[in-house]
Amino acid sequence: MLDLIASLLSLFTLPVALICVIDDWFLRPGRQLRSPAGVPAKDPVLMRVLYAVLPALVLASFYQLMSAQRADFSLVLILITIVSGVVWAIDHFLLRPRRTAAARSAGRDPESIELPGTVDYARSFFPIMAVLLVLRSFLYEPYRIPSDSMMPTLLDGDFILVNKYAYGVRLPVIHEKVLEVGAPQRGDVAVFRFPTDTTVNYVKRVVGLPGDVVEVREDQLIINGQPVPLVQQGRYEDGCYLNMRIAEEKLGEHAHRVLHCLSSDMITVPPLPSCNRSIPQGYICNESTAGINPDSGNRIMQVPKGHYLMVGDNRDNSSDGRVWGFVAESLLVGRASLIWFNWDLQRSGGPDWSRIGTRIE
Repeated sequence: MLDLIASLLSLFTLPVALICVIDDWFLRPGRQLRSPAGVPAKDPVLMRVLYAVLPALVLASFYQLMSAQRADFSLVLILITIVSGVVWAIDHFLLRPRRTAAARSAGRDPESIELPGTVDYARSFFPIMAVLLVLRSFLYEPYRIPSDSMMPTLLDGDFILVNKYAYGVRLPVIHEKVLEVGAPQRGDVAVFRFPTDTTVNYVKRVVGLPGDVVEVREDQLIINGQPVPLVQQGRYEDGCYLNMRIAEEKLGEHAHRVLHCLSSDMITVPPLPSCNRSIPQGYICNESTAGINPDSGNRIMQVPKGHYLMVGDNRDNSSDGRVWGFVAESLLVGRASLIWFNWDLQRSGGPDWSRIGTRIE
């Protein structure tokens, strides 16, 4: 119902906005000059109605835009920055001199003429949007973790900060690299655009570097013939997942924990009562849910030049590079660095304050 209302309202946003801009820029200053000094100009009834409903129409359009399945927030931010900057520039170089000349011709103080509301908003928004654009495009960008494929490092409901310059500075929207800074290191938790649908971002751990030969043998990684250290630490249960075991793994300089299933046939136990999830079978450890079965035999993968092998820490419940292949360097977004907030409706039903401020290793 809300989507339908927003869709209907958004149809009127552009025509109403154009009418308000024309009145605000060209007609309202004349009404102010014709009114006695010190007396606010009175807008026509129709314009008062349009000015009153315009914020609601803009919010409806913004809701529609951000609800789109493939909404590109970087593009939205760029458009808002450009529009607000253009409006401010038009007023500064064209409209303001006209208002000043008209006020002086009428014997009025130019400062007594109110700044058009649209210009006032644009002048306020432009520096804020410009700063946000620079921060989000080139320094740090927030992401929400939408799944449990990186458990126990990252949980569904974690909000993370991604270092956008760690793997090179790229232009927003077109993703063209303009400055070399660094390259992914083995064990990094990286955010990247999904190879088969680049409008979607994924987060996984960097396991294989260009040229590496990676083998998966009985849940252990073997890279270039060297087994990756893996120390078992016992069973793992968190209120949603059952039948799991946890181990500590070390990839490069990163020591982290990973999860594996105890057994692929232990899927008959119901989920724990504290789990709010609506699809029980998907959250009992079951190697078949991700479309992979690590116990079906050894696999050897050679990482091509300019590509990386990305794997989830929830090894038996992660659709990752073992299923859909390698990630090209051009698809890298940045390195996950910090959990800045958590809102986990699946386990605790609210924020998990203990996770806030956790560095991602």
